[in-house]
Amino acid sequence: MTHNEPTPEPFVILAMPRTGTHYLEELLNEHPTVLSNGELLNEYDPNWPSTDRLLGTDRELLELAYVRCPMRDYKNVTHLGCKINEPQFRERPAFFAELARWPALKVILVVRRNVLESLRSFVQARESGQWLKFSSDNDTARPPSVRLSIADCEAYFKAADDFHARVMDSFTSTNLLVMEYESLLHEPAQCLGAVWDFLGVPALEPSDNAILQRQETRPLDQTVENFDELRIHFARGPYSRFLTSEIQCAPTLNRLYRVL
Repeated sequence: MTHNEPTPEPFVILAMPRTGTHYLEELLNEHPTVLSNGELLNEYDPNWPSTDRLLGTDRELLELAYVRCPMRDYKNVTHLGCKINEPQFRERPAFFAELARWPALKVILVVRRNVLESLRSFVQARESGQWLKFSSDNDTARPPSVRLSIADCEAYFKAADDFHARVMDSFTSTNLLVMEYESLLHEPAQCLGAVWDFLGVPALEPSDNAILQRQETRPLDQTVENFDELRIHFARGPYSRFLTSEIQCAPTLNRLYRVL
């Protein structure tokens, strides 16, 4: 990247795994002045030139993302971003604090209303090796059904709670946008309108040319083999809402997003 003036304004997409961040990034990159370059901490992400970058310090990684980032010749980039999933912070424990110190950083936190669906999808992808589905794919096979241990569910639910709280406690209200996966899925135009306003770029309607497709559309009780066991275990606790038919079938919330 050449050091043109003004320097692009930085943003980051944060989320638990399997919360639609690839889809969101695809929509953001339709904008002529917005560029999001994929997962900064994922060694397999093809947007970054080399896995050697992960040998650098946390500060050097952020400088790569926001100062020395590979650009696109066909764009006049005014807003430059990347995305990071919660488990990737565990591999670099000090990285979150370094990220929170980056000047004028804007944060888009994507949350999934039913965290169990996020875990189910994560395990499905890990077992099948299929992390993304494209509109051009000829394979119509459904993702595999899975068994989820009680311990893994409890750990994942707590990790999501802790991560969301940490993000919301670490960034000011003016620099944080919280978006629901379900709203992005069903009302992408409204969600993108919120993002454009948040970033401060001209509005752009989403096209109908999305390449990424949703991999799993079946409800939890048809895809989690031990769904009844989990429902009974979590019935009296704070996570019971993840195993009720109401949350699986609920319509999109009227409040599609919220700025904290």
